[in-house]
Amino acid sequence: MEVTLNVKALLNDYRLPADFKRELEVLFRENVNRVHSRTRLSSKSLSVKTQGYRLQKLCRSFEELRENGFALQSPWSLKEKHIRFLVNLWVGKKQSGGTIENKITYFRAFASWIDKPNLVGTVGDYVDRKENGLIRSYSALEDKSWEGNQVDAIAVLDEIARTDPVVAMQLKMQAAFGLRVEESFLLRPKESVRHDGLLSVTRGTKGGRDRVVPMELQISVLEEAMQYCNTLTGSTIPDGYTKTQWRNHYYDVLKRYGVTKAGLGVTSHGMRHGYLQQMYERLTGVAAPIKGTGEKADIKSHREAMIQVVAAAGHSRRRKANAYLASYNAVAQQKSAAISLEQAQAAVVSAGGEKKAAAKLLGISRQSLYRILDREKCAE
Repeated sequence: MEVTLNVKALLNDYRLPADFKRELEVLFRENVNRVHSRTRLSSKSLSVKTQGYRLQKLCRSFEELRENGFALQSPWSLKEKHIRFLVNLWVGKKQSGGTIENKITYFRAFASWIDKPNLVGTVGDYVDRKENGLIRSYSALEDKSWEGNQVDAIAVLDEIARTDPVVAMQLKMQAAFGLRVEESFLLRPKESVRHDGLLSVTRGTKGGRDRVVPMELQISVLEEAMQYCNTLTGSTIPDGYTKTQWRNHYYDVLKRYGVTKAGLGVTSHGMRHGYLQQMYERLTGVAAPIKGTGEKADIKSHREAMIQVVAAAGHSRRRKANAYLASYNAVAQQKSAAISLEQAQAAVVSAGGEKKAAAKLLGISRQSLYRILDREKCAE
């Protein structure tokens, strides 16, 4: 039986006029499971969790409008001025660019429900992105892998396994196959192993994008996972737990063993980063750009590796690989930004005035060195 969102109960949590709620309820019921994404590949409707989150953000936004003097009598009365006010309100509250972008996406979907498809613009249509720090980087600026943070993964997993072998096993699957946390919960090991040496990942995927990943020499991880399969569902969520209960337990265990940004400096998602970085290195023969070694793969190998990394990660666009690997340009810009004008000038002196040699001393390109030296001219 299909699980449906209790729209009426959700609306009861918000301070909105009764008539307004009634109209929202009709709109929500008719459109709640509609997908508003250009990159989603699945024909399935949105999950109840995603439906609820989207409606909660919309309802809270309507509350914010009323709290600030906009007495909207009907959701059909939504206008461009309301969206503009909300974006400026969120910016004023120092909400992140990603959070604001998501809310705008929800309102873009809502606008299509009320037959105003061109009502909602982009963040840049309402505020200056650069001035407000809302320019999003699609390239990693820090290495989130456990290896990159000098965390001994084997030692940590062994320690967790002493008290909670299932959590340890799920972490191993994330490291071995680049799975997201929920994918590791919902994977059915006995059903997912294919005869062609690939692992089929179909449950808990983002955007409904099923994929296959190579098992290579990691079959032992799957053999271990098969020992803990749920007797009813075949997933790795232990008997007696719902998915929500297990998720809470899982993160409680990680917190207890310091697997947090505030603890060891890493999260379980770092296992996925490590997997994809290692894949890139196997395919190109050089470390991923985020490692900052200064080595570069040839352009053909780099492009082919990016395609394979994106496919293994379950994304639809090649640039998404940069979120795990970084781009050479982003790493170079970050490195040069950290070098002061004084340091650059000192390097030039040490190199006897030779800019190329000075750049090599600093570990940056000659063009980057020129840009740093130009800061003096800009400051005059």
